[in-house]
Amino acid sequence: MKRVLVVEDNENNMKLICLVLEKHGYEPIKAFSGVEGVEKAIAEKPDLILMDIQLPDINGMEAVKRIRMVDDMQEIPIIAITSYAMAGDREKILNVGCDGYFEKPIDPLTIVEKIVKIVKLRDNDNTGS
Repeated sequence: MKRVLVVEDNENNMKLICLVLEKHGYEPIKAFSGVEGVEKAIAEKPDLILMDIQLPDINGMEAVKRIRMVDDMQEIPIIAITSYAMAGDREKILNVGCDGYFEKPIDPLTIVEKIVKIVKLRDNDNTGS
């Protein structure tokens, strides 16, 4: 079973994302702040990270930077989930080390399909396909 770290400070969003992940056979790992997300990413080595950008302590972009600085954490796909929708935000989020980007509100019917597409694209890019 693939383990997914979900970094999200909104309890309702966390419940929804975890419910959808579990329904599709994933094991969610919960973190409710950026610092907790960094700590759990390093300790748990999940297969995927879903990262909210607006968090109560450090923002998701800073959390992604910290995760990417750890030696064996470059290969883990990180997908941003955010309500940021300003011009240029997508590029900033991708440039900091995220592999994909979803805008809130998320669609529980399509999120897993979108996650799979992003991870496949990333894997293909890394193998040179």
